Amino acid sequence: MTFLTCLLFGFLIAASGSIVPSFLNLTVVKFSLKSGWKSAFYLIGGFATVLFFQANIGAYLSSVLMENSEYITLIQKVGTGILLLLSANFFRLYFTSKKQIKKQEIDKSKAYLHGIGMSLLNTFAIPFYFTSISLLIGLEYFEYSLLNSLYFSIGSTAGSFTLYAVYATVASRIEHKLTFIATRMDFILGCLTGVVGVGNLIYLL
Repeated sequence: MTFLTCLLFGFLIAASGSIVPSFLNLTVVKFSLKSGWKSAFYLIGGFATVLFFQANIGAYLSSVLMENSEYITLIQKVGTGILLLLSANFFRLYFTSKKQIKKQEIDKSKAYLHGIGMSLLNTFAIPFYFTSISLLIGLEYFEYSLLNSLYFSIGSTAGSFTLYAVYATVASRIEHKLTFIATRMDFILGCLTGVVGVGNLIYLL
């Protein structure tokens, strides 16, 4: 019963976090439009690999950082800096690349490694899981242990993979309707990461 409960909470929390527009799911859309849904699935595999460990770390931190909030502030500061750098890079890509989208097959291993790299830059994942699991602990729906953390991480990995796979599949099927968005995806990603980064900066100041 504990296995199913942790698995279900992990799936639901990860799915709800993945459905909100972020630079990860927008990158999936961009990748699917540029390289096809097969390459996008390898990208998602890279995301899922890192998210599995991030969920584990978030679960562990929920049992440690509740009494050391200064570390959370430090994580937020580092994350804000990374977001602002990502925003600048996306704007650079938008203004220096050609606006016409052309299909370009990307090697599967490169897609997977790209997914790992992008997911490692997602500094929201660990605080997100930490906050969610801390809430579950407060409501007495979750008790931290290595096994419970493992079950939760398996569920969260499945939840994230499922939602990102939906993004990739839908994007490839309605590609002809997304031409306007596709040619401006880097600009959209730059705006999204920039707004969140500036918002975090204002909050921290």
